[in-house]
Formats: sequence, C-alpha cells, structure tokens
Amino acid sequence: MPEKKYLMSLDQGTTSSRAIIFDLKGSIVSTGQVEFTQIYPQPGFVEHDPLEILSSQMTAARTAIINGGILAGEIAAIGISNQRETVVAWRRSTGQPLYNAIVWQCRRGASFCEQLTADGMKDYIKEKTGLIIDSYFSASKIRWLLDNVSEVAQAAADGDVCFGTVDSWLLWNLTGGRTFATDATNASRTMLFDITAMDWDDRLLELAGVSRDALPKVCDSCGFFGMTNEHIFGAEIPITGIAGDQHAAMFGQCCFDEGVAKITYGTGSFILMNVGDQPPVSRSGLLATIGWRINGKTVYALEGSAFNAGSAIKWLRDELHLIESPKQADQWAEEVEDTAGVSFVPAFTGMGAPHWDMYARGGLMGLTRGATNKHIARAVLESIALQCCELVSAMSSDTGVEIKELRVDGGVSNSRFVMQLQSDLLGIPVLRPRCVETTAIGAAMLAGLGCGVYSDIGQLRSVWSLDTRFEPHMGREEAAEKMRVWNKTVQRCAGWAQD
Repeated sequence: MPEKKYLMSLDQGTTSSRAIIFDLKGSIVSTGQVEFTQIYPQPGFVEHDPLEILSSQMTAARTAIINGGILAGEIAAIGISNQRETVVAWRRSTGQPLYNAIVWQCRRGASFCEQLTADGMKDYIKEKTGLIIDSYFSASKIRWLLDNVSEVAQAAADGDVCFGTVDSWLLWNLTGGRTFATDATNASRTMLFDITAMDWDDRLLELAGVSRDALPKVCDSCGFFGMTNEHIFGAEIPITGIAGDQHAAMFGQCCFDEGVAKITYGTGSFILMNVGDQPPVSRSGLLATIGWRINGKTVYALEGSAFNAGSAIKWLRDELHLIESPKQADQWAEEVEDTAGVSFVPAFTGMGAPHWDMYARGGLMGLTRGATNKHIARAVLESIALQCCELVSAMSSDTGVEIKELRVDGGVSNSRFVMQLQSDLLGIPVLRPRCVETTAIGAAMLAGLGCGVYSDIGQLRSVWSLDTRFEPHMGREEAAEKMRVWNKTVQRCAGWAQD
C-alpha cells in the first residue's frame, strides 16, 4: 500500500474550483484550478450550474494529482472548503439537481426577509442563529426555490428533495450518494441553525417551509465523512474535514487563541475573530458564527462581511475592460498620487456588515474631466481597504478588544498597494503569511486532524509562517479624511434599488 504523504483540499469558491495538494508540513505540492460560469438572470440574481461546480471541482482535483506526479493512494485524506450560504437542491432518488445553485450574493430572497422582519422575527433569529435577517443566508434561497420552482416544491412534497450548501453537494457526489451531511460552520450560515443548541431550529424550519429530512446531518468540522468512490480518483480517499471557506481560512491562519483575527480578501472580504467558547453578541451589525467544532467542542467567532472585494477588480477587467490583470490595477494605483477625488463603493449585490442594506448598489462618484483610468483603478482598490476598516472598527467596539495586528490572506492580499493602505488606514501592522492559500490549508489541516495525521491543534501552529509585515505610515488625520469621504459615498448608495 502506498505511503500516505499528502493531504488534498478541494477549495470550491465563488468563481472557480481549485484543488491544492499539501505535504504533511503544509507546503504546496501541486494545484489545479478551473473557472466556471457566472449566471445573472436579472439584476441582483446570481446563479451557478451545480453540475458545472461538480465537474470543475473534479477536474481541478485530477489536475492537481497529475501535476504533482502522485498517486491517489498516497493522499491521506481530503478536506473540503466551500463558498458559503449558496444553496443546491437535488433529487434524493437520482442525485440530479432540480435548479441552478442560488449563490450567496443573490438578493432574490429579499421579500421573504422583509416578511420575517415584519413578523417580528429579528430578535429571535439573532438569538438563535447569531445572524441578521438578510437574503445573504441560505434560508431565503430555500424558501424562494419552494415558492417559485414547481419541480422543487413537488420533490419536497414527495420527500425526494435534498437542500444543501455546496459542501453537502460535493460530499454527496464524492461518496456516490452515501453521505448527506454538512459541518457546523456551514450549518451556522443557513439562518436555520441554533448555534447554541447545535441543532436545526424547528420554528425557523417551519417559516422557511423546509423539513428536517430535507436537510443534511450536521457534524463536527473534522472526522470521518465518508470515502470517495474509487473510480473518481483511482483509489478510495477518506474525507475527514469540512468547513466553510472563511472558517477554514481562520483555522489555516492559526487563529487558535481568543482575540486573534484575520481578513480573507476573496470575491468579498471577510474578517473573523476567535471569541472563545461562548456565542458573541454584536451591537454593531456583526455576526455571531461558529469558527469550528472539533470533538464536540465549539469555538465561536465574530464576523464582518463585505460582499465585494476581488469581484470589484474582476469588474474592472471583465466588464469595463479597463485593466488586463489585477497586477495592472496595482501598477496604475501606484502611478498616481491619489484618486483625483474619485470615490467608489463596490455594492454590486448590496452591502453587508455593518450596513446590511439589501438594496444598496455600487457607486462611482466624484468624477471630473481630470479623472483617468488610473484614478478609477486606484479608487476601486482603495474601496477594498476602506470597507474593511469599518469592519475592524465595529469588531473592536463589540468586543472591547483592540486588534493589535491583522492576519490577511486571499487573492487580493497579494496586492502590496491594498495591504499597505489597509495597514495605513487601521494604524496597525498587517501580517501576510508565506502561504496565502489559507482557506485550502485550513481544510487540509482539519482533514489531517480528522484522519489522525496530526494529533492536536498545537501541532499545527508551526504550519503558519510570516512572509511580509506591513507597517502603518499614514497620518491619522489623513486616514480619518479618507474614511469621511468613504462614508459620504456609502450614504449616496444606500437603498438605491428599493422601490
């Protein structure tokens, strides 16, 4: 039997599916990545094809195995991280999807959320789930499917429907339909899960119109989930770790101690702080969520979410055709001294914390004839750091803990311009690790714990190492002025799409 020398992460994201194979010391051995189609049926609606998600993820994994020149039998275990809140509905009897996946960014559940608010459910939902009522979360997407897709409604009536987040969809297919499960982190993002009782909440299930039988079993974030079918990779591989992408990144950043925080700059920006073994209470529009659950013990986190970050750079490239690459945006931003008065808010799909405005839309303001493509590119990059400042400030206000340094990861963390500006605006050091693939490595670490490759969390601390430390240089008055202009622009974008 081959020696077990590797761990593989399936990192299923919003715009691409990736697979990364690590050695047992946490070094990257090989990768595979496949982008997939973004579907926009109408403004504010975002969908993915579940079969394309699956095929792209399998292709990425097989590519990583081939690129690494390794045998599937040498992989000790698989860990899954995934875009959160996105919902897939499929037939239990056949495994065939009943509709496109409704993506976390999608705002089609807004009317259901308005009804929950009108019915006085705000406090109950916050107490039970730690969340704000918003169409961001899975419950509104499930309710929309039941109300608007006859095939889904009929399958639910027949007891033949499965509703799952993307991790459940991948797990079901990897195991040939033998395992219908999720982990506590993904369950905590549905707006249906009691994060204290650690169970689906009956009252919320009734409001969403979904039965328990249609939802996956909720498990710890590491442990045995099942074996992959042998034909998929050429050998059976145990799946022993699952976490939503932001929770996996928090684990991969080794935020094992209370008060340690990270920001992941992916499609959106997400800050999570370890707050220990009790659910936090936010007064600033932040979320209480589950950081991870291991051996039945839950670590909670406080989270702030900004829905668009890297997606704003892609907008510059793919829709405006203003830049050819993210690197060019960085170069242009550094070639001009400022934005020439241009201010940008990337609220393409509403605004998350601390505003929670489903009807906000993006704004590009302050334009004059002196504004150039370089000024616009700089304004877009600055917006990513500015919105994160709001989140960090809210987190410090909620916890009473002054964040003294910030760990960063994700694609945009490769931008020296954004990371330096982030440090300047916050007035604290920003730490970028050697491996910025912290979502993937976090899933691999969980899988390693789940299969016994690692004995405990303490063994994992050595995996994290520093690459670059960004120190603040901007004066506090200048930073405050930038935030003032940002706040003024945000106010102009508020409620834009509301009737």
